[in-house]
Amino acid sequence: MLNPIDTDKVIRDGGATGRFPSEIHPSVAWWMAACFVMTTRTDRLVAAYDGNPASAQFFDRMCIGAINVQHYACLVLDRGVANEDGLLVTMKDMDRAPGMRVSSEQDTLTITLYDRDGAPLTEHTGLHVIRRMIAEDRVPIPVNAGCKGRIQNYKEAAR
Repeated sequence: MLNPIDTDKVIRDGGATGRFPSEIHPSVAWWMAACFVMTTRTDRLVAAYDGNPASAQFFDRMCIGAINVQHYACLVLDRGVANEDGLLVTMKDMDRAPGMRVSSEQDTLTITLYDRDGAPLTEHTGLHVIRRMIAEDRVPIPVNAGCKGRIQNYKEAAR
């Protein structure tokens, strides 16, 4: 694995949290999203971020990671800038699609993963599986270009 992380320290509390760039880097967003799609076996999810420039970089990598997962062809509904409540409303509007959100404060960045009920992922709902996949360098990759998902603005999907 290029640029490994301390998975036990970083992947916790509903997602991944760490100091940027010493503990967490943009590739972590890709890894988390790809493993999240694989773990939830979803073909659609909603993604958002808090609007901070550091978060935007992670948000882009997160969306790309989610669409590049084996045969899932995941549709990522790009919510863009939204607070947690905005993401949760959009997830509900999109028939309870799982969600992901990136937020940052000073030099700490957080990637939160939400299940279909809008609750942050826990050890019992898949976080331990994601941590293990990343620790063991088993982040899923696309099988072929035909299986790649796509990113779509959520407003277009809601029409």
